[in-house]
Amino acid sequence: MATTELPAVHTALLVMDVQIGIVARFASDPGRLEPLRAAVDAARAAEIPVIFVRVAFRPGFPEVSPANRSFAAIAQGTSWAADPEMAAIHPAVDPRPDDLVVTKLRVSAFTGSDLEVLLRSRGLTHLVLAGIATSGVVLSTVREAADRDYRITVLSDGCLDMDPEVHRVLTDKIFPRQADVQTVASWRTELAAASHA
Repeated sequence: MATTELPAVHTALLVMDVQIGIVARFASDPGRLEPLRAAVDAARAAEIPVIFVRVAFRPGFPEVSPANRSFAAIAQGTSWAADPEMAAIHPAVDPRPDDLVVTKLRVSAFTGSDLEVLLRSRGLTHLVLAGIATSGVVLSTVREAADRDYRITVLSDGCLDMDPEVHRVLTDKIFPRQADVQTVASWRTELAAASHA
């Protein structure tokens, strides 16, 4: 069960890998992104920073090792990531010019990015995670954030995965070992209650 032990000022919403090319693969129904948009709106209303995390590479993909199975298609230029427009944050989540955007080089939001520097410099200790895919960036970031001693909340309906059963097992059985798991609606209610306290 989620708690409000820390004030919202220490919280950041991470919207991860919600990029045009990824959304095209995972969310052909635009309605699937509505919970993500609702989470972004709730964070902004509560004055919680929204940090968009995306995966992107330099031209020619010098950061991609041929030994990395996950990124092999990218290195061959056959992936959506070869197109800079497809690597942009999806407009359905309303990225704004003043939002922080972190570029990562692997699956976890921390790997190859300056995310930790941004979080530490702002005193952000509670990460609320949403994104695509539950079994990719969300899982990897939960694990790494827990090892770095962050408090973590995963928004279960703010995450998408190709396999609904994998999503269910992660959100029901795996993530609760290291994170609070709640819906976007329950998180919004919690934020509203905290703002009136």
